[in-house]
Amino acid sequence: MNKFSVWTYGLILSVLLLGILYSLPNIYPAKPSIQIAYSDSGMSADQSLLERVSQALNASEVAVSAVKLDENNIVANFISLDDQLRAKTILQRSLLDDAVVALNLEPSTPAWLEGIGASPLKLGLDLSGGVHFLLEVDIESAVSNRLEGILNSFRQQFREEGIRYTNSVNNGSSIRFTFNNEEGYTKARGMINNENVSPNGLIYDLVLDNFSNTIELTYTDVAIREIRDYAVGQNLMTLRNRVNELGVSEPIVQRQGRDRIVVQLPGVQDTTAAKKIIGKTANLEFRMEASSTASRLRKESFVFKASELQTADLERTVIVSGDSVTNASTGFDESGFPQVNITLDMQGGRSLQKATTGNIGRRLGVLFVEQKSRSEIVINDQGEEIIEQTPYIEKKIISLATVQAVLGTSFRITGVGTPQEASELALLLRAGALAAPMKFVEERTVGPSLGKENIELGMRSIMIGFLAVVIFMFAYYRWFGLAANLALISNLILITGFMSLLGATLTLPGIAGIVLTVGMAVDANVLIFSRIKEELRAGLGPQEAIKEGFSRAFTTIFDANITTLIAALVLYAIGTGPIKGFAITLSIGIVTSMFTAIMGTRAVVNLIYGNKNIRELKV
Repeated sequence: MNKFSVWTYGLILSVLLLGILYSLPNIYPAKPSIQIAYSDSGMSADQSLLERVSQALNASEVAVSAVKLDENNIVANFISLDDQLRAKTILQRSLLDDAVVALNLEPSTPAWLEGIGASPLKLGLDLSGGVHFLLEVDIESAVSNRLEGILNSFRQQFREEGIRYTNSVNNGSSIRFTFNNEEGYTKARGMINNENVSPNGLIYDLVLDNFSNTIELTYTDVAIREIRDYAVGQNLMTLRNRVNELGVSEPIVQRQGRDRIVVQLPGVQDTTAAKKIIGKTANLEFRMEASSTASRLRKESFVFKASELQTADLERTVIVSGDSVTNASTGFDESGFPQVNITLDMQGGRSLQKATTGNIGRRLGVLFVEQKSRSEIVINDQGEEIIEQTPYIEKKIISLATVQAVLGTSFRITGVGTPQEASELALLLRAGALAAPMKFVEERTVGPSLGKENIELGMRSIMIGFLAVVIFMFAYYRWFGLAANLALISNLILITGFMSLLGATLTLPGIAGIVLTVGMAVDANVLIFSRIKEELRAGLGPQEAIKEGFSRAFTTIFDANITTLIAALVLYAIGTGPIKGFAITLSIGIVTSMFTAIMGTRAVVNLIYGNKNIRELKV
């Protein structure tokens, strides 16, 4: 007789119940919502912001189901996606630069399911929508910053060699030195020529003026191309690190063209935090405090981040910048105030050690450098009100502490504000500094509406394929087809449940993977049923034919699925974006289809035929 033990039936039932349990959150639709938070990371959402949001929404005709204060954000829930999109535009115009406004989908999973870790499937950008940024790397700033470093380096060398110059200037695209006499001019020209060759050719184009003893250096086209590739590559890696710190599922961070980067963030729970972290082009600059007797050409005045009424003068020379930071973590000082513990690379450590040697007792300033934008409502050529953004760079002092000992690769900075601000600064530094500022060329939300349409079309394709297979299997294989159909339904439930349990992300190509899995699951049953037919034609009895059919088909099914699984794992390992989405669902589907096609179908067949003395078997 063909029958399973009680333990085998218990195992099959347990796996199926587990799949059903973790699939349940997907029947509860997510609510369209908007998250609003202050642009300043040090400020948490409060009653004042809640009132401004409520007033702006009440003055409009948008239907709002609820507006509430939730931890550091204001959350507004809406009935429809159209209301959500209209409310976003209204709030952006009302709040401008005071707050970050971001679309979100708030889960409506019951608390008892959340208590066991059950959550809806994470949807990719093509299904759920999400934030889309197109950023452009400011190559001119990258070149200017490099030239500033070269300028400071040559100043240092000229001082050490006793070469006197009357003027040195960086005009953004070139640097120029004017020397006191012909002797200094000749000596400096020799030093510059010695450093003007790299493995790829000349670094600078030199403009020499023997009459006025002036040397002007401009980067060659090859050098500018190298700077651009480095800046875009470094910024690309930094943004990927920041996204990884946020734990975003299936993000897309890739280069577009010569100097642009695309960032797409689907399915994030806290989109306001994502926008603030991804949008920040922050860096640090370490400079010594300028002496009171220093000329205005050698120092700059900055305000403090904590209090803009307080200012200090810092030297123009940058000792170390944020791109030398290899690690950063938060902590608390002896007084219980937040601090950031910083580790530099060897070159940065040597620069800081050299700068602080002999300067014990002087104060070292830490500048927080951030590219921001000012928003204002303007009237365009069509007479429509639009929000226009003007980028600018802001530099503020976050720490000005007395150097008590020679500093090296590890030290700490205090006066960084609240614990939240310290944590954000550490994240930015740990993820890596940007090699050049970036500006937002495009910022949009890739739609909940488009995602809804994709989901509907994808589900329609699954249902059409599923129903076609179910009808064919039942019409052709009868009761065996019924067993295969029950296994097929179980397979879809298990795929959904285990993808939710594992936190995998469903994308549009992932839906294609599910459709393919439906076909593969049926293919395994077709092999089994065909084998049973062969055994019956060979003269075996019904029970023996069933047993041999499942047993002998197993090897073929196992080999075919394992080779497909290997291909899917390779796709996941080397693929990106949509390819990974396809590979994930295909891999999970292969495992679940083998379980349902072999054990699930066999269990149903055993329940139908196992305890019966049958003389004829119709397959």
